Amino acid sequence: MSLVATITQRWRGMARRHSYSFFSSLGALMSHRVGTLMTILVLGIAMVLPLGLHLTLVNLDRMELQEEQWSALNVFMVQGTQEAAIRELVGEVELLDTVQRVEAISPAQGLAEFREAAGFAALDLLESNPLPWVLSVTPTPGDGLEARVEALSEALQGRESVARVEYDRKWLERLGRLLELGHAAVSVLVVLFSVAVVVVVANTIRLDVAARADEIEVLALVGAWPSFIRQPFLYSGFWYGLLGGVMAMILVNLGLEYLDRPLARFLASYGQTAPLVGLGLGQTLALLLVGAMLGLLGALVAVQRYMRELRVGGTLGRR
Repeated sequence: MSLVATITQRWRGMARRHSYSFFSSLGALMSHRVGTLMTILVLGIAMVLPLGLHLTLVNLDRMELQEEQWSALNVFMVQGTQEAAIRELVGEVELLDTVQRVEAISPAQGLAEFREAAGFAALDLLESNPLPWVLSVTPTPGDGLEARVEALSEALQGRESVARVEYDRKWLERLGRLLELGHAAVSVLVVLFSVAVVVVVANTIRLDVAARADEIEVLALVGAWPSFIRQPFLYSGFWYGLLGGVMAMILVNLGLEYLDRPLARFLASYGQTAPLVGLGLGQTLALLLVGAMLGLLGALVAVQRYMRELRVGGTLGRR
């Protein structure tokens, strides 16, 4: 037999063994559905917690709360500044990379808006309009927003025609700190619950190994390779992690579906619309892949320990 034929035959045999272990391990899980479902539910909940916080931050960013409501600057011009000078300043500010939009509010427009909002008829008795020109400057969104708003405020404040610049500094700082805390919490939760997934799968596989101790020792006595003995348990861990990812995806979508309508009504009261977004295709595939890898890692941790006991004393499951 040629070398190529020998290698081909070995690869075919290996593929058949892996294929058998891959599907037989899934069948073994389905043979005790209640226990498997409970384990998958625990894994899904562990995965959904950091995933839910991540999606919360994503949806907050989509609402553009920080850019539209808290980071806009109100630039009050010196009383009596000519409209030509205002338009010239608007053109200069619009050219800045840190500025997304500039809106000039004339004294007449400002007075009309104030009258409509406050309902003061006494304003009609004024001989002249006391309001100055006001520029509403919206900075470009992105990282480092707080620092860019501060730099933009200082640059505008230095203009001779600008009386003062105001923006809601405290809300902007609080929002920035809150988002930073949220992203840090996501990182911590990902690490903690990844460890939890590995531990849950490792404990489940440990019980499976202990239940099949006699079968494993017989296989070892007749000369089965350690990799052959490990295969079914590793694939069981793979399936646990993968199905846990599917459960997390289902729980996330159910949660978003439940929250979407109340949130829509809440935002509608503020004149906004921002439907919740869930997992995209890439995020879904990443979730399933990470879940499967964590399950595989947990199974490997459990099986390696018991394989070491088998090699040392041949008393697997009886210590």
